[in-house]
Amino acid sequence: MNILEVVLFVVAVVGVVALGIWKSRGDGDGDTGEASSYFLAGRGLTWWLVGFSLIAANISTEQFVGMSGSSANWLGMAIASYEWMAAVTLVFVAFWFLPKFLKAGLYTIPEFLQYRFDGVARLAMALPAIVTLVFVTTSSVIFSGAKFVSEYYNEVPVLNSLTAMCWLIAAIAAIYVFIGGLKACAWTDLIWGAALVLGGAVVMYFAFNTLAERPAEELILTKVDNSEATVADLENASAWERLMLLNDGKDGEAVAVNGPNQSGGKIHMVRPKEDSDIPWTALLIGLWIPNFFYWGLNQYIVQRTLGSKSLAEGQKGIVFAAALKLVIPFVVVIPGILAFNLFSADLHAGAADKNIKAFEKINETQVVAVDADFVELQPELAAKALAHNAAVAGEAAAPASSDPTELADTINSLASAATSKTSGDAETTKVTQAAKLVGYDYDAAFPVLVRNLIKPTPLISWFVLAALCGAVISSLASMLNSASTIATMDLYSKFSGVTDSARLVKVGRGFVVLFVLLAALVAPKLDNFESIFKYIQEFQGFISPGILAVFIFGFFSPRTPRWFGVVGIVTNVIAYAAFKWAIGPWLVSKGWWYSGEIAFLDRMAICFFIVLLIGVLVTLIKPMANPVVLPVNDKIELTTSKGAQIVGVGIVILTIALYIVFW
Repeated sequence: MNILEVVLFVVAVVGVVALGIWKSRGDGDGDTGEASSYFLAGRGLTWWLVGFSLIAANISTEQFVGMSGSSANWLGMAIASYEWMAAVTLVFVAFWFLPKFLKAGLYTIPEFLQYRFDGVARLAMALPAIVTLVFVTTSSVIFSGAKFVSEYYNEVPVLNSLTAMCWLIAAIAAIYVFIGGLKACAWTDLIWGAALVLGGAVVMYFAFNTLAERPAEELILTKVDNSEATVADLENASAWERLMLLNDGKDGEAVAVNGPNQSGGKIHMVRPKEDSDIPWTALLIGLWIPNFFYWGLNQYIVQRTLGSKSLAEGQKGIVFAAALKLVIPFVVVIPGILAFNLFSADLHAGAADKNIKAFEKINETQVVAVDADFVELQPELAAKALAHNAAVAGEAAAPASSDPTELADTINSLASAATSKTSGDAETTKVTQAAKLVGYDYDAAFPVLVRNLIKPTPLISWFVLAALCGAVISSLASMLNSASTIATMDLYSKFSGVTDSARLVKVGRGFVVLFVLLAALVAPKLDNFESIFKYIQEFQGFISPGILAVFIFGFFSPRTPRWFGVVGIVTNVIAYAAFKWAIGPWLVSKGWWYSGEIAFLDRMAICFFIVLLIGVLVTLIKPMANPVVLPVNDKIELTTSKGAQIVGVGIVILTIALYIVFW
């Protein structure tokens, strides 16, 4: 461990956190009540604080680890749709959502449902929101931050422990938000947001330099299967040309195809409709749902816009964040693709060690799943997995196939057969899948890049480390603040009737402690998931389509019955579960779906339209006699920013241009 790197790193993190806490003690503009100051930064945030805070809250190791990992795998540039579509989404949020929220003077998003529908709808959104914030987003950011640190210092005792780092990161973030509230988050976000983009650019610069110097004979081994590039082509190419040759072919012939990593080109935004994660069909409807929910209705993100000094300041801040979102794929997604081209051996080494440890822990009531890369790279362990699954399934182990894909299919078929049976005579015991053994640890892509490229340069590495660590702390602080805001204002205050500001802040701080303990307990267990980014998005499917549909009626249909709020939310949960575990597999088994499974984004779209249809029907059949009138907050300036409108249109046009270039 380099002492200079550690000293500079600690000074930077502690200094910025101290700055945030100090600024949180200053007087804010607007509403200076104690609860408003703690939960909404006194409603005094200017556009540059709002913009950088949105980016820093959103872009954390969750993206640098999860999104880079997904791009290192087969998705490649397609994962950038979450960023570029977000830019367009933010423009709509600035001019459709924010005016309504600020006009109503909200503390929380579920509070809107109380005014438009009823208290049950508010509760139906608040409870899942808390669960999502604590057990999904907060725990995943703790995990991804710990994953980064433990991978970076993989030879340093304690620091290389995923569990130890989860608890350390959680403790630091809890102390930070406990003291400073949202205003502390906003001021530190100003620094961390800029540092994150710059830090990612530094990593990308080093990655391209290394790509330019790496022997062509090594790079050709990571070429996608449908690229016609040769060693000679690579030898005469620049760094950018090498990236394209390896992942897009000589003349763009390496189109995206459905299949495992290296099956097809990765420099494409549009994936085949059979793709399990982001089929092109999802770009039409499905991907817009989590985007609009995340940027427009997610308390963790929207809370900093609710703290805007005025509507114009909030709109300018959101549009500024939208512009930054167009840059993110170049410092997150492309480095992820490069990580596989440069350090696929390191990604395998990390996975191989985890595979051995996971297999040693399984028992006679557990089976394992595998992928073809694992079978090819760890043939001896694959043979043991075949024998084990066959024994648990009670079937004779077939001779091992020489084809990795066929052998992987055989092992997985045995696992499926075993989990559909029971074992034991006196007491029935269900067979479960213990782990999935994989060829590469894709979530380690960005940590591996930083460890190999940046670590040898301590005068630079401390900055990248501080930016990433600061982003984790800031994101966690924002999440904990948002979860405690919902728990305090939507649950405690509503049911207890307490309105005293000082008391509400104390209760909010108590919730911070409780939530961080729960999230830290869950975080280490996320290491069992193949992709942390997919885990987060899949979970959102149970929540976001229904809530988005309900809010659409809340915004634009004043005569929709109040009871539709809770009906729409609950309907989505039931429908999504049905399409995930029952209806979807049944449709696929009958051959009535165009791919081997219904992608989670397509499930979101289906459920979204189901809730919309129900909303239309109940509005037509039983409309309210009198339209709902929402409250009006006269303490904030609600004039729209003309300049933000012009820039917003430019961002939409630029996003379309990027899709054309990387189609």
